Amino acid sequence: MALLARSQDFTSKDFDALRLRLIRLVQSVFPEWTDFHVASFGNLLVELYAFVGDVVTYYQDAQARESRITTATQRKNLLALVKLLGYRPAGAQAATADVVFALASPPGADVLISKGTVVSTTAVANPLHFELLGDVTIPAGGSPAQATGTVEHSEAQEERFASTGLPNQQFALHETPFLDGSAVVTAADGSYLEVPNFLSSRASDRHFTVLVDQSDRATLRFGNGVEGAVPSGTVVVAYKTGGGAQGNVDAATLRKVEGSFTDAAGRPVTVAVTNPAPASGGVDRESLAQIRRLAPASIRVLTRTVAREDFEIHALGIPGVARALMLTSNEDAAIEENSGILFLVPQGGGLPAAALKQHVLEQVTVVYPCTLTFDVSVQDPVYRVIDIRAEVALRQGANPTAVAAAIRRALASLFAVSLPDGTPNPQVDFGFNLKKASGDVAAEIPFSELFDAVAEAPGVRKVHEQSFLPADDVKLDVREFPVLGKVSLFDLDSGRAL
Repeated sequence: MALLARSQDFTSKDFDALRLRLIRLVQSVFPEWTDFHVASFGNLLVELYAFVGDVVTYYQDAQARESRITTATQRKNLLALVKLLGYRPAGAQAATADVVFALASPPGADVLISKGTVVSTTAVANPLHFELLGDVTIPAGGSPAQATGTVEHSEAQEERFASTGLPNQQFALHETPFLDGSAVVTAADGSYLEVPNFLSSRASDRHFTVLVDQSDRATLRFGNGVEGAVPSGTVVVAYKTGGGAQGNVDAATLRKVEGSFTDAAGRPVTVAVTNPAPASGGVDRESLAQIRRLAPASIRVLTRTVAREDFEIHALGIPGVARALMLTSNEDAAIEENSGILFLVPQGGGLPAAALKQHVLEQVTVVYPCTLTFDVSVQDPVYRVIDIRAEVALRQGANPTAVAAAIRRALASLFAVSLPDGTPNPQVDFGFNLKKASGDVAAEIPFSELFDAVAEAPGVRKVHEQSFLPADDVKLDVREFPVLGKVSLFDLDSGRAL
């Protein structure tokens, strides 16, 4: 007699499935055992083994899942896996804004607003704090009595550690979230420089590395005396915490300045502050989905930027870059030979800041140098604005305002640069990257996708196809990136605007 029943499903490893398999096993070996009621002692043993099997298989599945980059769900495990590839996920970046400090009347003496002054939003609950990056002076007698400074959504920190003189010392910083690249380290033997690793460090090189864990807590590690120097005396670590996309506040929202101020003669003055333009540059740390996508791509290009795709991969590795397209004369006849244009779309859309473009240019020409005879420029994206006009019939009882909002949300989702997890939205891309099934460039936004985004919104009964605009597929140039323009919605029955 067979020990196990035929056609068993060995992927069913929960309690109920294991209990059923154990009962069938018992029946095949002990046919006289027929009492499997809950109160039976034999049934108690069967359920005990089924429970243990359920727990064991859960841990086996979890270990298998967390051992692969593509399936790991815990940030701690994913960080350990990509470390094997030499990949370090980017942390949060701090937003910056230009603010104007102003006085009601010209001061009789200079007014100094010191570096580190805190400027914040006026929200009652959880206001966002920004720190002034440099001293600002409002000159005596100036008209208008104001001066401009730059603030950053970060908080300065400082900690001190006593060196033991032993090799491979490590110091864990207490405050979180740590801002990448912000650590400034000094010890009794001098200043220390952050490096990715100690592979090129000599015994006299004052170097340190930074490891950021799943909780955004940084740990500093120093050399062993052979690869990197061992610090001596008191180790002083100045660093910053904060950052994130939440720091990209709107214009005129930084209205509160903390502290009291006097002019150079000691007379008290009242300082007002505002930010004429929105803050920019704030980026959240890499999500798990972004790490899974960028870590394998990082080993595609190691030390150089040669192929067209290399430029895009290195550009996407810069925090704040959502999309990148590299075009040469091979893809666009308007581009000169032996040169290329790298187009950037920043996180959240819009135009990339000059600092971001410069960072990317240095990444592909200095950090990962390209061919010396190849001329590369980093430029703003060429946006193709697509306006939508639709006449819709509403379902019975539907609220027109709610339906219009649902349609606009659906269209905004269709044209979003990135998905909520930070990965690229596959529905929109540069014209060059929109491919047919054959692999040829399609360079179009299908009419059906635009129409369906409106027709499938909650509360929409039907859409008048003949009046829908655009009336056909939207053709794109290879360098164009589609963005949503004006959305005009009308009630098909009444003709009123929604």
